[in-house]
Amino acid sequence: MLTFEDKLAIIESFPELERKNVSLGRINFHYEESSSDKKNVVYHLHPNGNGFVYAGNLSDYQVDDKGMVNIRDFSEEELRTIIQKSILSLAPKTAIESSIVGEQTEEKWINQDNHTLILINEDDMWNVYAGLNLDGTFNSYQEAAEYLHEEGFSRL
Repeated sequence: MLTFEDKLAIIESFPELERKNVSLGRINFHYEESSSDKKNVVYHLHPNGNGFVYAGNLSDYQVDDKGMVNIRDFSEEELRTIIQKSILSLAPKTAIESSIVGEQTEEKWINQDNHTLILINEDDMWNVYAGLNLDGTFNSYQEAAEYLHEEGFSRL
């Protein structure tokens, strides 16, 4: 299990996050560039090693009613992954994403090399985009998701 100091060093390695000391020795880390009102990525990191990471937009985690995941028993890799995914889920859309997505709802998918793809439902088809390039078109969400999983991507 990672110590408080280990977790702090990992979290501080993300330059996007801003440290905010709070009561009882706890620390929050904000993502000021967030596209939503949600700014806390790391919430109440405590010297005893307990703390939470926001995963309300992520599909791979069981979250509490505030969208948080307890990170007490996370490994270094697990902690880095959830923080990275949390930041990406809160990041504003790039100009390319905005031009493709417009007002439609999209899903972001990421692989272990931090490459992201966007899945959008357009005209009753499911399209996967890599930047401005159409990567694939599928008849159903299930087919598109299966393709993305086979290619090593997981949904944010």
